[in-house]
Amino acid sequence: MHIFYTPDITSENYTLPEEESKHCTRVLRLQQGDTVYLTDGKGGLYTAIIQNAHQKKCQLQIIDKQLEYGKLPFALHIAVAPTKNIDRIEWFVEKAVEIGVSEITFLLCEHSERRQLRLDRLEKIAVSAMKQSQKGFMPLLNDLMPVNRFIQKAAPNNTFIAHLEDDATKGIKEYYKYGQPHCIMIGPEGDFSEHEIKAAYETGIRPVTLGQSRLRTETAALVACHTLHVLHDVFEPL
Repeated sequence: MHIFYTPDITSENYTLPEEESKHCTRVLRLQQGDTVYLTDGKGGLYTAIIQNAHQKKCQLQIIDKQLEYGKLPFALHIAVAPTKNIDRIEWFVEKAVEIGVSEITFLLCEHSERRQLRLDRLEKIAVSAMKQSQKGFMPLLNDLMPVNRFIQKAAPNNTFIAHLEDDATKGIKEYYKYGQPHCIMIGPEGDFSEHEIKAAYETGIRPVTLGQSRLRTETAALVACHTLHVLHDVFEPL
């Protein structure tokens, strides 16, 4: 199943961009009459037939459309402070998209060691992971946001902060509500500061633990993502 990302699709006839055309014809070696699939990143999955396998302007005819393809059964938002080593946060983005995530916000914290991001590169990684894992929805990636501003905007009923202080004793399972949106905050390598944790508590955000192991930032973020998917499967009504 060969999937191409086409966010601007509007009609029954579509021409792949040059980069995607090259990938289609040179790398995959697809030819006229072959079937391909397109996703607009908004849940639309289109079945198309290659009409002209041009290496720069591959022309397609759409013959079928599915709506809300691969839609997550609940909204999953991970807010994470980027790691100093950018490779690690890129790895997290790739794996989170493969597992399934609705939104990722990058936090700027007091102890953050990375204060700049190339969001365009992270979006390309997310697109590649979306296609590879055959997803129909492109998650929203939000640029760096000061953690205090994020706390002020967060919905406290479904936002949780994972930190290393002793009062984080309850796991995500204790608060999980089937089918409801969930947001988990993950701090930088030096953890959230006392002021940041206090600010979160004052708005009603509750602490959670991700287990007894001390996890790297990107590992903790992925564990939170996967845990919520497992909980959904466990509590799904028969």
